[in-house]
Amino acid sequence: MAFQNPFVGQLPARPMNEGELVRALRLDLAAEEEATALYMAHADATGDDLVKMVLTSIADEERVHAGELQMLLDIITGNEFKLLSDGMKEVALKVGTDKVPQ
Repeated sequence: MAFQNPFVGQLPARPMNEGELVRALRLDLAAEEEATALYMAHADATGDDLVKMVLTSIADEERVHAGELQMLLDIITGNEFKLLSDGMKEVALKVGTDKVPQ
């Protein structure tokens, strides 16, 4: 599924407000995750070691971009990392592990 262009070919008439910016960054984050999945699917589907290596490297770069976007979201919202951490702790409790980032 392709993501829609939120600006339909043109920039908005005004800068985005905070809520719009957060939504835009979440869409950007989703696009990075989708790109990661696409590159890894293609890497998994090839028998060519060079192609597999390059696609996996590109996928890793997308994950770095995702981290950058997560940091921006935390800076803007003030609670993104707390909520992500809460979710990780919930899963850790369910599976009985103490492997949770602090």
